[in-house]
Amino acid sequence: MVLDKINFPSDLKALNFDEMKTLASEIRELIIKKVDTTGGHMGPNLGIVEATIAMHYVFNTPKDKIIFDVSHQSYPHKILTGRKEGFINPEMYFKYTGYTAPEESEYDLFKVGHTSTSVSLAVGVAKARDLKNENYNVIALIGDGSLSGGEALEGLDYAASLGSNIIIIVNDNDMSIAENYGGLYGNLKELREHKGKSENNFFKALGFEYFYIDEGNDVEKLIEGFKKVKDTNKPTIVHIKTQKGKGLKLAEENREYFHWILPNGIEDFGKNVSMPENYTDLTKEYILNEAKNDPSFVVVNAATPGVFGFDKEFRNKLKGQYVDVGIAEEHAIAMTSALAKNGARPIFAVMSSFIQRTYDQLSQDLALNNSPATILVYWGGISNADATHLCSFDMSLISNIPNINYLAPTNKEEYLAMLDYATKKSTTPTVIRVPAISLEKTGMTDKTDYSKAKYNVVFEGKDIAILGLGNFYKLGVEVYNELKNKGLNPTLINPKFISKLDFETLDKIKDNHKIVITLEDGILDGGFGQKVAGYLAKFGVKVLNYGALKEFTDRIPLDELYTKYRLKKELIIEDVINSMNLVNV
Repeated sequence: MVLDKINFPSDLKALNFDEMKTLASEIRELIIKKVDTTGGHMGPNLGIVEATIAMHYVFNTPKDKIIFDVSHQSYPHKILTGRKEGFINPEMYFKYTGYTAPEESEYDLFKVGHTSTSVSLAVGVAKARDLKNENYNVIALIGDGSLSGGEALEGLDYAASLGSNIIIIVNDNDMSIAENYGGLYGNLKELREHKGKSENNFFKALGFEYFYIDEGNDVEKLIEGFKKVKDTNKPTIVHIKTQKGKGLKLAEENREYFHWILPNGIEDFGKNVSMPENYTDLTKEYILNEAKNDPSFVVVNAATPGVFGFDKEFRNKLKGQYVDVGIAEEHAIAMTSALAKNGARPIFAVMSSFIQRTYDQLSQDLALNNSPATILVYWGGISNADATHLCSFDMSLISNIPNINYLAPTNKEEYLAMLDYATKKSTTPTVIRVPAISLEKTGMTDKTDYSKAKYNVVFEGKDIAILGLGNFYKLGVEVYNELKNKGLNPTLINPKFISKLDFETLDKIKDNHKIVITLEDGILDGGFGQKVAGYLAKFGVKVLNYGALKEFTDRIPLDELYTKYRLKKELIIEDVINSMNLVNV
């Protein structure tokens, strides 16, 4: 294998073009086998193999700095920078994260996993270089899909005026996660069709020097092109046309499906897997029914349809009532607010990790204007994800903004009632945390008025009260049952409201309860439990808050995290017994 000769990028210098082509094939074989085994990003990594080889051949890394956008296409880079054992040896498949990570290698400058950031980061690196009077190349690699993000456009705007070396490689495979949306893509198409020679050139209009490489999966052509821009003294765009999923026919033909796959994704492709009723399908059914009956009902998405199960069939049924704004969550919030303000009925679906990008828009464009828009937050909760895609911060972030009513359903009936309230009755912004658990059904219609904070007291007892919020209501039930088995008579509450306190219920609790337990699937700081504790503390009630610490975790097993945070029935019971002994002294 040619790869046997490659331990670091400097080893590439000894290869001829035929060996580089062989190397590209070997890298693809490793990526296909590993990703199909572990799950992960398939298409982005397969499409960038030759460009990665060419970058490391031409540029002198790590002195020259390569900054990856999202970095979900960094597997070839990792293989070439001393980490190939993580792709060759199945026992080491999980040694390295799926994104760039400075703690792994000096060739990784930033820990990134969100999109549209590379140009801004590269501008900062280049500016610092210039201030220190140093001399090296700064290269940002960004995909065409990422160009729709506001930060990417802001970064490009400034980069064009930098006046020194910054090289931005635009990896154009005519694809985001799904299809691209936005006016920029018309110009990219025109540039591809005219081999970069169209007079209508977005990048030149900004002030960049511009080069186009039509054969972006030809390592020889790429090396030739990169050599032309190496050591440039001006902001430069290298626009390369690549094939997403190259080398795996299924991935080339089904680019959306193979952007990111689960383990055994190749074998499972095309199979009709029967799934139990779930919140994803429930949401889609609700949306289709409402859209059919009301032409003003509209779904907004920011380029991540797969997170919500919004497949092509679903999108085609909605037609103009489905809006994909590209990778532009900030714009999506503002647009959703304006849609609601002007009488439409919008739902913006967003993954918890990506709602972090919208804080100012949530506060200013949405909450301050009190627009009756609906936002659905998916995948919220403590998880074993890598540090870039944690979903445990949304409750603290959103629930502390005025005017927003953040709700946490625990079953099908509550969820449907909240959807009805949010899209038909609410006069303020409503956010619903879509349960990240299996669907539960009560069989009883939920008639709660969600305009007023009113907790559901499921079982009324004394001495100990358990408030199990959203995903952790089921854990609350387990703790309740165990305390009952120990001869105690606790109170069990389903709060349902993340951002509001039910003072009437809390006032009743303080009169005949000594210990209150709060359970929440997110960080404790600024969260639900601290609000409860802040209110009850002045009455001398002991409150035990259970949730995550404010920290970045990285691929830590969920069971290990639950143990660390004492989010297990037996650990909670132990704490309760110890606390009872203290309060009874």
